[in-house]
Amino acid sequence: MKSIVNIKIEHITQSMLKNSSKKGYIVQLVSIVILVLVGTVTFAQSIANNPSATHKNGNIPPLASTTDGIWLKGDLHVHSRHSKESTNHKLSKIFTYAKSIGFDYLAITDHDNHVLGDVAHHTWADPEFKEEDSLLLLYGAEWTTTRGHGNTFSAKPYDHKRFYDVRNQRDTVVERVKNELDLHLSANHPSGKDHFGYSYDIVQSIEVWNSSNWPNNSNANMIWDDMLSSGRKLTGRGGSDAHHGLAKAKDSLTLEGARARFSYIGTPTTWIFAKARTAQAVIDALTNGRASISANPYAPRVEFYADLNQDGTMDAMMGDNSKAPKKPVRFRVQLVGKIKKESSYTVTVIKNGKPFANYPIKGEEPMVEFTDTPDIVERTFYRVKVEGPITPFPQVPGSMGMSENMVGLSNPIYFNFDPKF
Repeated sequence: MKSIVNIKIEHITQSMLKNSSKKGYIVQLVSIVILVLVGTVTFAQSIANNPSATHKNGNIPPLASTTDGIWLKGDLHVHSRHSKESTNHKLSKIFTYAKSIGFDYLAITDHDNHVLGDVAHHTWADPEFKEEDSLLLLYGAEWTTTRGHGNTFSAKPYDHKRFYDVRNQRDTVVERVKNELDLHLSANHPSGKDHFGYSYDIVQSIEVWNSSNWPNNSNANMIWDDMLSSGRKLTGRGGSDAHHGLAKAKDSLTLEGARARFSYIGTPTTWIFAKARTAQAVIDALTNGRASISANPYAPRVEFYADLNQDGTMDAMMGDNSKAPKKPVRFRVQLVGKIKKESSYTVTVIKNGKPFANYPIKGEEPMVEFTDTPDIVERTFYRVKVEGPITPFPQVPGSMGMSENMVGLSNPIYFNFDPKF
């Protein structure tokens, strides 16, 4: 079918052949040039305005290795005594506990408004805030503002006071300062009372599982799917949001101490597939979406992969983005950990924010593979959630009922997402 521009050019050309005057010839020649330029601009704009045309531009980076890395587990939302409402929660107590449950990293995210943004001379200046070989510490805080809350993560100390001071500025200013400080900003409990009221264009991740109370996170997952469906590659992460320490003796339990027996550090646990055992590698992997969430430190880890050419090798994993092949893709979901032989789980695949399929899996090494064809042009994403038997967590016994039958969540595998969005 001929375009309007081509039809007009053809019409003018025929007119030129009939018109022998020099003046008329020049006028009509200029008309052709203008039409060609307009057509070129229109075509270019049609590509630029199509958010799903990224695969034509060839600007999607190559995939990283799915095997060259190390799985690290930890908690990305923990408060210490430097948050005013916190009780019985010294840093030394937190770190001892974290190591006892096998954690590899931890982020202490005290409320910055309690110290007017000066976490550097409070949390970070605490003599107990020191990294050990077995536990990586991220520098950060809970950015606590009237427009909502978000966590900051950094591998090194930074000027958090500067970031705190722009909390009431326009989002463009917030984003500029965040980038200048080289921060990873994550939206906290996006659907709760202290929701995240800033643009999601300025964050790299979103808290989709806050505390052990899984049912309270349904709206957060809905927001996450909405952001993904609109072309934003946002990593989903967990965070216990623990404020209070566990009491030692039963008769000394306070209301806050009782809460800690239902939701505490590690409920949930965020797994990170990092290139190295460093704080920077943890943040990089979190930004890239190579992460999954488990109900507690002992629950199975969810791993999600894709074989793009069905040669038997998994080319991509959760967090990865690639051009959609013009053929079916084979996906693999597997659970890793201490799993009882008789355990049975249900894997729910979510495609573009909607349930796609359910698969039962069981055994000591439960796994399922399925095949689907992503759209060749439009954006497509797949993520999974796993439900099944509760994994015992003796340190926080009440959490088992709070998480109900949720086992874990993966991050998405993406196709045709614009990396410059």
